[in-house]
Amino acid sequence: MRKYYFINKFDTNNLDKQDNKTIIIFRDYLSKKINETLIIKIHKYCKKKSIKFYLSNNVKLAIKLNLDGAYIPSFNKSLKHLSYSLKKDFKIIGSAHNLKEIRIKENQNVEHIFLSSLFKKNKNFLGINKFKLLAKQTSKKVVTLGGISKKNKNKLALLSQSDFAGISYFE
Repeated sequence: MRKYYFINKFDTNNLDKQDNKTIIIFRDYLSKKINETLIIKIHKYCKKKSIKFYLSNNVKLAIKLNLDGAYIPSFNKSLKHLSYSLKKDFKIIGSAHNLKEIRIKENQNVEHIFLSSLFKKNKNFLGINKFKLLAKQTSKKVVTLGGISKKNKNKLALLSQSDFAGISYFE
């Protein structure tokens, strides 16, 4: 089982609670300027803890900084990264909320598609039945995203899902 933890700041207290099956995804959509120094600092810390570290929405920078991978959010429809040369173990993952976005992620050649939102009742809310239907529409590995908590984590077994992503679950 892999767990993906989205962070937007460097907090060693939360990172120290993670095991090596947790993959950290750094996303900072509020800052206008990319803070490479902060990204390098988080990466070094994760490496020391044997935790994989991905960067959100910037494949080129993730490659340049020799990170473990990159996460492409649902709103990013670019195929530019397909022309980049990747190291062998570099992974690209992405998120989708509907069938159209799933097809875009397949065209972007992501390895895993984060499908949301399973439990969190927002504008992208799927629920269990819609989630199952959408997950069957792709041959890519699907990762559950949205509203996963310690209380409802066991419900992932109903979906034959073990990999999941979130924020509040980890904090």
